[in-house]
Amino acid sequence: MSLAEFKKKILHLLREDEEFRMAVAGLIGLDAILSELRKLREDFNKFVELQEKRWEEEVKKWEEQAKRWEESNKKWEEQAKRWEENNKRWEENNKRWEENNRRWEEEAKRWEENNKRWEEAYKRFEAIERKLLEHDKRFEAIEKTLLNHTLVLEDLVKRVSRLELEVGALSEITLTRYVWDDLRGEFKLRGEEVVERVRNARVNGYEVDLLVETNKNIYIVEVKIKPTRKHVDSLLRKSKATMERYGKPVVPILAGTMIGNDVEEYAESKDVKVYKY
Repeated sequence: MSLAEFKKKILHLLREDEEFRMAVAGLIGLDAILSELRKLREDFNKFVELQEKRWEEEVKKWEEQAKRWEESNKKWEEQAKRWEENNKRWEENNKRWEENNRRWEEEAKRWEENNKRWEEAYKRFEAIERKLLEHDKRFEAIEKTLLNHTLVLEDLVKRVSRLELEVGALSEITLTRYVWDDLRGEFKLRGEEVVERVRNARVNGYEVDLLVETNKNIYIVEVKIKPTRKHVDSLLRKSKATMERYGKPVVPILAGTMIGNDVEEYAESKDVKVYKY
């Protein structure tokens, strides 16, 4: 067998005969290499599995991180919107501050002008105050003179008041006399006889200027220089008290000199006779 044929035979056996191939591999040390390769493949497979697990874990971490980044992005977007709104507000506030600064500057100028005016006015007031002090001294002298005149006037007023009271009392007495004269004439015409006549009579706590009792009626007279509606009402209360005391018909009479039309109409509407003098 030639060398070429021997090589072909050897190669054929290596391809076809596994035992021969393993024997040859053992002889040349390939079995150790193959076992190492198997271990290497197993280690590589384990490494790949570990790497896959790590990748899966990393992917999960990246997914969670991505979710966090999305949430953070949303928050940053919201925060950015807030910052935009705040910026707008700050810009508006800055504009307001600028306007306020302008106003304050204008107010400061006005205050300066007002201070100048107040200084001028103060100087004028000082001059006026001096003049007033001079006038006060003059007024003190005049006041002393007026005080003396005031005392005289007060005494005069007291005398006039007393005179008014005396004149009023005298007028009422005179009017009462006139009323009595008129009533006597009326009594004769009506055939009434006078039982009693009392001036300044007291009836159940009321004071009656003139009370005349006849055999038929009681006449009560209210005498006033210038009567009012209040005097009419007072006369009606006295009339009621007199009727309760005497038990006779009562005729109320209002007498005076200055009786207004409204008072006269009011008295007549209340069945009060009016005597004008």
